[in-house]
Order: sequence, then structure tokens, then C-alpha cells
Amino acid sequence: MSDPRTTPSIFTRGAVDLSSLRSAAPAGGNRPDGTPTRAGGGPATGAPAAAGAVIDVTEATFQTEVLERSMTTPVVIDFWAEWCEPCKQLSPLLERLAAEGGGAWTLAKIDVDSNQRLAQMFRVQSIPMVYAVVGGQPVDAFAGVVPEAQLRQWLGAVLKAGGVTVEEPENPLLNAADEALMMGDLDAAEQAYRKILNEAPADTAAEAGLAQVALARRVQGVQPAAALDAAASAPDDVPAQLLAADVEVLGGQAEQAYQRLIGLVRRSAGDDRETVRKHLVSLFIMAGPDDPAVTRARRALASALF
Repeated sequence: MSDPRTTPSIFTRGAVDLSSLRSAAPAGGNRPDGTPTRAGGGPATGAPAAAGAVIDVTEATFQTEVLERSMTTPVVIDFWAEWCEPCKQLSPLLERLAAEGGGAWTLAKIDVDSNQRLAQMFRVQSIPMVYAVVGGQPVDAFAGVVPEAQLRQWLGAVLKAGGVTVEEPENPLLNAADEALMMGDLDAAEQAYRKILNEAPADTAAEAGLAQVALARRVQGVQPAAALDAAASAPDDVPAQLLAADVEVLGGQAEQAYQRLIGLVRRSAGDDRETVRKHLVSLFIMAGPDDPAVTRARRALASALF
């Protein structure tokens, strides 16, 4: 499925009204099939919560366990059912990540069969359905099973919305890709970076790595001094200027490379101008969006274009 962080939020179609859930009913009771539930809401024979990071929630406990808890800790709601096969894939992954989070966020599991009113209020039309609640309000959601890398990114966005700073765990695949790049195995590096991006299209580290692979291929066999001399003697030769910019980036002169290409954008037009712009953007990707030099260069590029 698409990245839940970049697709339009379901909340743009109308707010989820939770006002009638502010008063909790007595806890406990039976499921529709007669199975007794714990006060927390899950089946009596269900899996134990992972060190308090995973809790079972019913309408009776929703106010305290979700709304009130979310005022200090982000809460992720997992709407599930025992008959739901996809839930058996997603729920264990959510539980593992919640335990791994060490209390940075709480996973609230809600059985839709036992809590149909909650499911209706959250407009749950299919399961698994996952909601994030921060500060007493739903902030994002997605339906279906998503890859672990994509789920980690979604959770990271939820934690950021909740003001929580969590150290990102190392990605073994990213480490392997970086190692292949450093060893000069460009094919293996590209394959690894693309695999990461297939699962998490917004992974900035993999995007930067893929841009580095492309740069490494462009400069293979190039003599830096000769490339810079050629560019100096032909200031409007687009291929020569692009190669010179690549050499400058590799030589630690990224800002000089940006200025070179921004000047070329100003002097060029049509297809040549677009070629230069795309090349410059690929160099930005390698540096990352938080680089101050990239921020300045983006402003200068916008001025040159418009």
C-alpha cells in the first residue's frame, strides 16, 4: 500500500467524534460468543502485554487507557479480530515494535467484535485498522498490512507529532548498502538501496545512497583536474559543467558546485536548463535537506528559475 504518511489523511473527511466516550462504563463482561474478558478488554486467554507497552482496551477503559494516556504518551490503536488473517501478520509486528519502544508509545488493542461501538465511531470498515492518538485526538491512520520499514517510519512520524525523540535503530540493509558503496560494488549498493526504497519510499538515507551511486558511476575514470579545466574553458557546455560539479562535490566543495550549476541555470533555457536543474537536485539529495548549504542553494535556485 502507499505510505500512510504521504497519503491524504482520513481525518480530512470529517472529525472522529469521541465525545460520547468520555464517560466509561463498568469494566469487564463477556464477548458476544460468551468468552470472558479481562478488565483491560482482551480475551482471558490472550497473549500477555509486553512490559506494559501493549494493553487491551474496551469502551469501558477507552477514556483512561487511550484518551487520557495520549495526553502524555502517543497511543497507537490496533483494531483487530481473531478471525482476521491479516491481523495475525500486523499485530505481532506492532507488539514487537511497542516493546522495542521501551514506553515511548503504547499499543492499545481493540477487538472489533467485542467493541463494535468503538469501531463504528472510528469508522473502521476493514481490519486491520491502525490509528494514532496524540493529545486526546486521532492524528493519522492506515488500513491493512504494511512492511516493517514503512511501519517504523510511520511510527517515527507519530512520535514526532507527540514530541517524543527516539533514537532510530540501525537498519542492517542500509548498513550493507553503505558498505557495498564504500567497497566500490556499485551494483550491489544500488540493489540494496532500491530494496529499501521499495519498502519505504521516503527513506532519505537510501535516497542519498542511491544518488551517491549515480555520482560514483558518472565520475568513474575521470581525471578531476582535467574535468575542471574543461569546464573553465567552456562555461556554457552543459555536460562539462555537470561533470565539474560532480568533481567538486567529491572534493568537498559542494557549495561551489551548487553555485556553478545555479549560474548555468540562469544562462541556459529549455531542455538544457531542466537537465541542469535535475542534476543539481540530485546533488542536494546526497547532502540531505537539513544541510545549510542546500537550504541556501535551493533559495538561489528558485530565484534563478523564477
